[in-house]
Amino acid sequence: MPTTRPVFAPQSSASADLGDLPEWDLSDLYPAMDAPEVGADLKEILDRSKTFETSYKGRLEDLAKDNVPALVTAIRAYEDLEDLMGRLISFAGLAYAGNTIDPATQKFYGDVQEQITTASSHLLFFTLEMNKIDDAVMEKALADTGLAYYRPWIEDLRKGKPYQLEDRVEQLFHEKSVTGGGAWNRLFDETMASLTFDVAGEELGIEPTLNLLVDPKPETRRLASEALTKTFKDNLRVFTLVTNTLAKDKEISDRWRNFSDVADSRHLANRVEREVVDALVAAVRDAYPRLSHRYYKLKAKWLGMEQLNTWDRNAPLPDADTRVIPWAEARETVLSAYNAFSPDMAGIAARFFERRWIDAPARSGKAPGAFAHPTVPSVHPYVLVNYQGKVRDVMTLAHELGHGVHQVLAGPNGPLMAPTPLTLAETASVFGEMLTFKSLLAKAESPRTRKIMLASKAEDMINTVVRQIAFYTFERKVHTERRNGELTSDKIGELWLSVQGESLGPAIKLNEGYETFWTYIPHFIHSPFYVYAYAFGDCLVNSLYAVYEDAEAGFQEKYFDLLKAGGTKHHSDLLAPFGLSAADPDFWKKGLSVIERIIDELEELDDA
Repeated sequence: MPTTRPVFAPQSSASADLGDLPEWDLSDLYPAMDAPEVGADLKEILDRSKTFETSYKGRLEDLAKDNVPALVTAIRAYEDLEDLMGRLISFAGLAYAGNTIDPATQKFYGDVQEQITTASSHLLFFTLEMNKIDDAVMEKALADTGLAYYRPWIEDLRKGKPYQLEDRVEQLFHEKSVTGGGAWNRLFDETMASLTFDVAGEELGIEPTLNLLVDPKPETRRLASEALTKTFKDNLRVFTLVTNTLAKDKEISDRWRNFSDVADSRHLANRVEREVVDALVAAVRDAYPRLSHRYYKLKAKWLGMEQLNTWDRNAPLPDADTRVIPWAEARETVLSAYNAFSPDMAGIAARFFERRWIDAPARSGKAPGAFAHPTVPSVHPYVLVNYQGKVRDVMTLAHELGHGVHQVLAGPNGPLMAPTPLTLAETASVFGEMLTFKSLLAKAESPRTRKIMLASKAEDMINTVVRQIAFYTFERKVHTERRNGELTSDKIGELWLSVQGESLGPAIKLNEGYETFWTYIPHFIHSPFYVYAYAFGDCLVNSLYAVYEDAEAGFQEKYFDLLKAGGTKHHSDLLAPFGLSAADPDFWKKGLSVIERIIDELEELDDA
């Protein structure tokens, strides 16, 4: 699944020329949807999967006891199949993201999903059976050098052992995913991509309409918000049904697997302890008054208002830089910031521009927001942005390229161990943003410019930390309430307003219609409880960056080691070289104090 950027309104678009915006070249995966290579590989994965099942099913414990090299051969064959299937689904998914409303692309994406699900059903036994190998037998087998290479993957696999079901049930869950959760995800995507919003007589898609929420003109922002509200309300029945169905689907899975908390399956996938996440959430919620409440009070004052309307939350400040930034300038800004930290890092990021690994234009039918998709280690990542020429878009580009660099560096670990847990997957992206911001801040020519830049960064950090923890709190409420029965649209809206009011504070008025704005957040649909990873990553990077600014010897080398580790190490092992620990109660407070200090400086500049 792509690593996605948190959803909040990007900067306003303008009509000036952005320059030549690149569209990605997916031919490194496959030449085209109808290319013969696609059909050949789909047939190959089915044939090879069946052969693999015939060769190894029911034999793994015996191999672990008596023929460990053969077990290593099996794992490598499994890994090769994962890579090939990943190549196919990545190609289909990226083609679909480029145009979610094209019938041919929709069909292709659906067909590939179905065929991969069929093929992978023959591989499902493998991980289940690996977990049935006796602990003592497995530990003895891991003395073999070949198998020891896969220890991180095996240990992560076995963490899921207590939640593993009987083989036939696992197979049923797996095969029905296409017509279950997968189908509801697709319904959400295609519905959202097809929506139009009437703003002063002009029919717009969701991305340009969200863009208008940061227009300098208050009336334009209001009209955009009202257009969003009207369309969301017109489609509320669909979004409510999707949300109820997926929450129930998850509850069934959690209940069968004996997860005790609604978010435990996400914590397991993220390889993070529930107590660590709870400490993060508690620290952020406790900091709401010192962060978002205080900042939005300042912003209301700057805009000459007693209270901000919800559509004013991301409004540009008076005298903010609203010029259009051409693509070439955005590229130079990000690469020069990366280069100042590490020429190697800039070199990797430059490949995305040079080799057309980026899809930049905002166009009808394209997936909204931004993401970096790792595809598979045998190829390379791709980045999707909807570039519209504002500072926010430059920062988004820096964010997604950070993901891309991370994914390239982790790739040599192979298909089974390259993927990074979500809690650490945001490290390079947020760090890349911070490098770019600090580079721009150093060029500020006046206290006024500095103030505007600091305010923009404070808003980004509040959106990444406060807003995402509010999202996580909302999800917890929805999934907990759903266990007592279906939720009405009004009830979901009530839960949404309760967490928004708590997080945003008294300086923001929750206008009528805002109760529907939960509908467009894709993370709730695609990746329940994903969102806390953004806050985790932001606070982690704030602490990391403080170490970097202290000019600790060898920081860049240790940082690259962290990125290269991919999914081979626990967060505690990766942070230890920097003297950091997410289990330390003060860790989160240190990260949040960075945001507090920015707001402190804004208050001082305001009084000066």
